[in-house]
Amino acid sequence: MTGVVAVGWLDEVEARAWRALVVASARLKAVLDAELMAAHGLSFGDYEVLVVLSEASEHRLRMSELAELLSLSPSGLTRRLDRLTRDGLVTREQCPFDKRGSYAVLTAEGLTRLRAAAPLHVEGVRRHFVDLLERRQLEVLGSALEDVLGHCPSRGMRALGTADQAREPSTQGSLP
Repeated sequence: MTGVVAVGWLDEVEARAWRALVVASARLKAVLDAELMAAHGLSFGDYEVLVVLSEASEHRLRMSELAELLSLSPSGLTRRLDRLTRDGLVTREQCPFDKRGSYAVLTAEGLTRLRAAAPLHVEGVRRHFVDLLERRQLEVLGSALEDVLGHCPSRGMRALGTADQAREPSTQGSLP
């Protein structure tokens, strides 16, 4: 038969690990999203935009770079920024040297909202993830997922640790 491809189906251990990763990730994001929304009126995705901008030089990034860091399509980022702009948390600025490009800029109000929401978010990450695992499990999981990230296409894959949403706020104005 031509065109038939032999598939290396997942065995029980592989399928269990894969499904657990997919489902746990989705459920964890949903729980964190609900907590942020209830307490601060921010979705998990909006919070992530604010975090990434807070860590950028001058709290600004080109739209294309921001979209890549967040693994969003340009239209997905535009929709998200429309809400954040409407709420006064982010502004858009034209790029002075490239008329086709623009920047997303974190506003003072955006930074204030991020600082207010960060403790709840970090507490949620601890309660729903970190505290459920032993230190060694966290080390193994972190290492394993870094290996996966290293193999994935670079679009949207920032280096771990550069915009970690659950670390302690720095004294330089950047937040988790």
